[in-house]
Amino acid sequence: MKVLVVGANGLVGSAAVDSFREGGWDVIGMSRRPSTAERHLSVDLRDAAATRDAATRLKGVTHVVYAAVHEMPGLVAGWRDDRQMAANLEMFRNLLDNLNEVEHVTLLQGAKAYGVHRHPIRIPAREREPRDDHPNFYWLQEDHLRASGLAWTILRPQLIVGPTYGVAMNLPPVIGAYAALCRYLGRPFAFPGGAPYVTEAVDVRLVANAARWAATNKQAWGETYNLTNGEVFAWRDLWPAIADELGMPTAPDEPLRLAKWLPAQATAWDDLVREHNLRRIPLADLLGESHHYADFHFAYGAQHAPPPALMSTVKIKQAGFAQVMDTEESMRHWLRTLIDQRILPYAPGS
Repeated sequence: MKVLVVGANGLVGSAAVDSFREGGWDVIGMSRRPSTAERHLSVDLRDAAATRDAATRLKGVTHVVYAAVHEMPGLVAGWRDDRQMAANLEMFRNLLDNLNEVEHVTLLQGAKAYGVHRHPIRIPAREREPRDDHPNFYWLQEDHLRASGLAWTILRPQLIVGPTYGVAMNLPPVIGAYAALCRYLGRPFAFPGGAPYVTEAVDVRLVANAARWAATNKQAWGETYNLTNGEVFAWRDLWPAIADELGMPTAPDEPLRLAKWLPAQATAWDDLVREHNLRRIPLADLLGESHHYADFHFAYGAQHAPPPALMSTVKIKQAGFAQVMDTEESMRHWLRTLIDQRILPYAPGS
């Protein structure tokens, strides 16, 4: 079987490429940005002609994992922007309408399907609930997929964490850069968020494995599944483990808008990179839009706990995919990976 992973340079896409290859699949990656990876197509999906041409090179593709997404600068405001919704539908449609041999598509959504970015949600959010009535590109893509007649599975992961930098929504590189700059500038590594609340996350390896499971388990076709690590956590309670992994002492909370503070440290980051002989990645390229994502999830500026956004994962476990992960170990693992890859500096004592 041959799978096309769309968004292969991104957080979920790169993990899906690894998971499917480990499972013995023939894998083709596709993304807008070029890649040195084997069997990879670079194409801007908003270019209909270029996408049509690329599709002619996808003979024999039986499965698609669609993990591409268009996000606007500043991130959060774009979640309600009609232009972003239209762009994501256009990308999905340009590709899907030109694939003639595909049997099954795995599509990524998330907690915003329940309206978490707009209002308090039912606890726990369950897949069987009626569609939340708000504009969302998830619904535009899902409706187009349903109308295609293809088999499909929808995954709704919650706060995905992994090693990929320069993307819209991934926190380990942001947290690691913040810690490194705090050490370099002599600042305490304080939790920078607002009021505490309980939340969930999911390791990107688990998301990728769920996509591979769904591809060949027909009981998962035509179904939507929430996906988390299988436990809840609070950022304040996780912060000491993060500090320990990065060799930083804990410190009292100090609210800080990372979306503003981090870009202002670009020169200090360049100095730090030279001093520690890190890979020459400018700070803006490291962060992507994920520093905005950090402020959102850390509840920066919130005086009262945000409404919880907890999702039930009973359905996917009962269907046969029962992998779980320790969120603390997941975060430690990806921070160590970023250090091993010389993206973050080695942490003394870690």
